[in-house]
Parts: sequence; structure tokens; C-alpha cells
Amino acid sequence: MALFRRKPNAATPLQVADPEEAKRIPITHEEVATALAPRGPIAEQFRSMRNSILALNPEGAPRSVVLTSAIRGEGKSVATINLALAMAEVPGTRVLMVDADLHGPSLEFYLGLPRRQGLVELLRGQCALDRAIRATSVPNVSLLGAGELPRNPSELIGSERLRTLLAQLKQRFSYILIDTPEALSISDASLLGAIADGIILVVRLGSTPRHFVEQVHNQLETMGGNVLGTCLTAATLVERDYARG
Repeated sequence: MALFRRKPNAATPLQVADPEEAKRIPITHEEVATALAPRGPIAEQFRSMRNSILALNPEGAPRSVVLTSAIRGEGKSVATINLALAMAEVPGTRVLMVDADLHGPSLEFYLGLPRRQGLVELLRGQCALDRAIRATSVPNVSLLGAGELPRNPSELIGSERLRTLLAQLKQRFSYILIDTPEALSISDASLLGAIADGIILVVRLGSTPRHFVEQVHNQLETMGGNVLGTCLTAATLVERDYARG
């Protein structure tokens, strides 16, 4: 699956989101199988992943999970959305997707939403939390988009304000799924992984060199991250142990 991202228009500042806007826009991208083919095998594999994550959290405490990959194009953004929708099927579970890929955000694209102010403006104190978070058309699934892309993303990602924000978000949501850049070439995933409760490493079948995966896995753990497991994308129905992104 190739990623086609809408490049932000630097000449047009992002607007503050209308809290009701995203609720009116249905998900139409075929990659989001949990929404468009909920009875299919791909959706079931994401439910299996969801169940594994829930089993690791028997007390049901709010948890933050980073999704990253070794290189670009592994399908981590699509995996983030599919997993969020699968988790929201559990009664009483509220899920927030955070687009922390401040180099090439794509969650809004796959959700069919216009880009609005989000994470960057929150960390800069330019936008209120209730205006940055948007409820989507899927019940109990919300989005915090990336916002205006900064010159130095790592400066914001590594700030104490992000830790404070994450603590605030845990008071509102059961699970926070954080989409990050590829970890092999950009340090943001390692920084976020060190403060999150867990990390899922997204790997594209038959594409990602094994030594890249091993290198990133070791890198994330060396930085203090807790790698929960691997999500294999682009698998066929024969490889039913994994989800396809």
C-alpha cells in the first residue's frame, strides 16, 4: 500500500476545528477495513490484536500505545485507525488517535478529514484541548491531528509539555494510540516510546529487511520503550496470525 499524503499549504494557516465537523464525515478509505468490512478477516485480525493488548492490561487502566515502523510506508497509520476502531467496539472504551508524525501526518487523510489545528498548537499553548480533539463519525473514537508542522518536531516531542498532555489525555480516554514517524531515521518514535506504556512495531511483509526490524526493536528498548509486539501488514489470508494494514 503506497502512502499519498496531502501536503500542508504553508501559505494558509490551519483553522481551529469545528467540534461537530468530523462527526459528519464517514470513513470511506478501503484500507480502513474495520469500518468498511467489519465482518471480514482483516477486521478480525485487528480484533485479535486488540484482545491481546487488553489481556496485557487486566486492571483496565488508561494506556498509551505508540505505533511506529522501521521505515516509511509500512502501514502504521492505517493500522492505528483499524486498531482504534476495533478497541472502541469494547463497551465503555473510549479511544483517542494522536497523529504525532510531525514530518508527514496522514491520519486525517485516511479518515477523509480536513487538516485542522492539533497537537502542535496544543503543545505551544495556542489551542484549547477541547478544540483540538475531534470526535469522529465512529462512536467513542476521537482524533488529535498533528496541526501545523513545526521546523523542529523533536523539540516539541521531547518537551515536558507532551508528558503533561499525555497525563491529561489519560484522564479522558481508555486508550491513546499514537502514530509516529518511522523510527530508523527519525528519533521522535523513540522519544514517545520512552514515555508511552507500550509500543507496537508495524512491519510490512516481504518488504522490510529483517535487520532493520531488529535494529529498531533494540533501539526502542534501549531508549526505555516497552515493545508489546509486531503488527504484520500486507499479509495474505494464508498468514492469518497478523493484520493487514
